[in-house]
Amino acid sequence: MDAKTLSIPIFDGHNDAVHLIREFKSDGIDFLATNTTGHLDLPRARQGGMIGGFFALWVPAENPRENTLTQTNTSYAVRMAEPLDPAYARRDTTRQLVALKSLEARSEGAIRIAINLAELEQSHQDGTFSMLLHLEGAEAIGPELTELDDLYSQGLRSLGPVWSRPNLFGHGVPFAFPSSPDTGPGLTPAGFDLIRGCNRLGVMIDLSHLNERGFWDVAKTTSAPLVATHTCAHALCPTARNLTDRQLDAIRDSDGIVGVNLSVNDLRPDANRNADVSLDAVVRQFSYLTERLGIDRVALGSDFDGATLPSAIGDASGLPRLIKALSAHGFDEASLHKIGHENWRRVLRLTLH
Repeated sequence: MDAKTLSIPIFDGHNDAVHLIREFKSDGIDFLATNTTGHLDLPRARQGGMIGGFFALWVPAENPRENTLTQTNTSYAVRMAEPLDPAYARRDTTRQLVALKSLEARSEGAIRIAINLAELEQSHQDGTFSMLLHLEGAEAIGPELTELDDLYSQGLRSLGPVWSRPNLFGHGVPFAFPSSPDTGPGLTPAGFDLIRGCNRLGVMIDLSHLNERGFWDVAKTTSAPLVATHTCAHALCPTARNLTDRQLDAIRDSDGIVGVNLSVNDLRPDANRNADVSLDAVVRQFSYLTERLGIDRVALGSDFDGATLPSAIGDASGLPRLIKALSAHGFDEASLHKIGHENWRRVLRLTLH
């Protein structure tokens, strides 16, 4: 692999790594050492050219249900997850936040939880791995938004109002194929308040798990660019989680951004959860989105440790193979730098205070 391929710094739009680290669970991985499980740790990130990324605080079901998948040879549908108890969501979110801050302290300067663009840029210059805190599903926040202000004071700079389940603020889009993302009602009155609260603080709003009506409610309310941190094009893979051309056009017109999700069931035209998918399928998503949005509005949103990834990439250390594939399909070095990290910095410059 040539030097140019290895020189592309990557800031990633989404991962779920906090659930695997030993600061969060006693038998978890040492994030500062190389591991053979999961997708992401600091050595593999550096091997792959990663300089940082959005780290998600996401709360799983307290009592997970079984047998939620209905599948045929040509379709699947996952029964919508039930709402979370807000008190449980607040406790678990706090545990994840404490875990990441404990990891930052243990790293002795190798990791920084960044709270503004200046800190992100300084981290890049001095070789520190930067984490930007993201809340995936706002169940930990109450209707008065007191918790939003508190989380902001602790470093939160990105928020998805919902994950793929209903909550106080709106309705998540289910996991289904083939399916439109237009699957239910939009934002609740509290949801509109949450969007305005995020705008007030300068918290980026992520539309990745919001259904289509909720998407349009955000679009008509927010004063910030529209962002989907980890999704793909519905035209290439018609899952409910992917965005239609009309939604992509709205993101383009707002000067927003899409982070390309590496989850194979949102990449593959057949939506199969089979890791044997070529890098060409990943490149097709980047190419389609770039043609629709423009080169300044496409980035990476891997979903490391939250999805099945193409075996051709494998984990964070395999990102140079993706960069090499993009280069082979005509993306020049300037475009690769934009996709790798510059586009995220651009949209954060328009969003963070």
